[in-house]
This record gives sequence, structure tokens and C-alpha cells, in this order.
Amino acid sequence: MKMLRKHTAVWVLFVFSTICLHAQKIGIKNNLLYDATTTLNLGVELGISKKTTAQLFYGFNPWKFHNSDNTVKQLRHWVLVPEFRYWFCEKFNGHFLGVHALGGQYNLSNMHIPNPFFKNLGSRRYEGWFLGGGVTYGYQWMLSRHWNLEASIGAGYIRFHQKEFDCQVCAPQLNKRNKNYFGPTKLAFSIMYVF
Repeated sequence: MKMLRKHTAVWVLFVFSTICLHAQKIGIKNNLLYDATTTLNLGVELGISKKTTAQLFYGFNPWKFHNSDNTVKQLRHWVLVPEFRYWFCEKFNGHFLGVHALGGQYNLSNMHIPNPFFKNLGSRRYEGWFLGGGVTYGYQWMLSRHWNLEASIGAGYIRFHQKEFDCQVCAPQLNKRNKNYFGPTKLAFSIMYVF
């Protein structure tokens, strides 16, 4: 509960700080792909110049789900992704390239999904933190004066520091290691409101 209050406070500060800023344009967005994983998320993008913007994205998943056999299924994590973008035409419209960083923490278990990060996620629990960065390519479609759609993909490097456990909550630690990953680092399909 304490963690939920802490992350809610970050969200509130995040939103209200953008309202107080007087940038050339401000956009608030939600990644619909993150919504599909029950991850609460919010991004704020600020216009810096005619062809550049800066974005800060935050995602938070606090949920635990109990299976019928009393095991816990969880994809709990938080992530913060700052990004600088250059637009080929004009900001908030068309093609862009970006440079992003990312970092966060995770606690995952009992998830039967293919992924390159955790090989035994269906039978193990992983917890730890990660840091990385990469490059982004994306496109925004102007739907109306205030509404945009955005698709973007990023690739780069992530360093994972992880502990591996048997799936039970109080199970002994099996392994502790660092992992290096090169490949996709972000994927977004977002709805956006531009002020």
C-alpha cells in the first residue's frame, strides 16, 4: 500500500507540473499496449522548438493475481522513460527520431509469455532493477485539433540486475546475476491530447 501511495504521488506531481509549464505545446498520452498488460501509464511531451520535443513516460503495475492453486501471478513493475525527439516536419506531426533512457524495478512470477529477458518466467520468480537506453523511430497522426495517435518503436541496450527464486513467495534465492540485453526496448501505440 505504501508503494501505491508513493507511485500515485509521483503521477500527481507529474501531471500538475506539466500544467504549470508554459511550453510551446504540451501533450499528455496513454500507451494502449501498456493498458493491455494492466499497467497504469502516462506520458507528457513538451514542445521545445519547432522541430524538437522532450517526453517523460511513466508506467506502474502494482497488481498481483492469485491462481486456483494459490500461486501468485504478477507482472509488477515501474518504469521511467525520458526521451528527446527530433521531428522531420513539425513537432507533434509526422515522422520523428528519438533518443531515450529507461530505468525501473520489477517483481515477476508465474507468467507464461514468451520473452527474451527471463527464460523460466512460468516456473520462477524474478525481482530486481534495470537501466538502459536506445533510439526510437515513430510517427504521429493528427486526428483533430487536440487529438493525436502515435506509434513508436525503440531499440537499444538494457542492463538487468536480477535475483531468481522458486515461484513461492518465501522460497530461497536460487540465483543472482546481471544480464545484458540488446534489442527492442520500447513499443507504443498511444492516444494523445495536445494542449
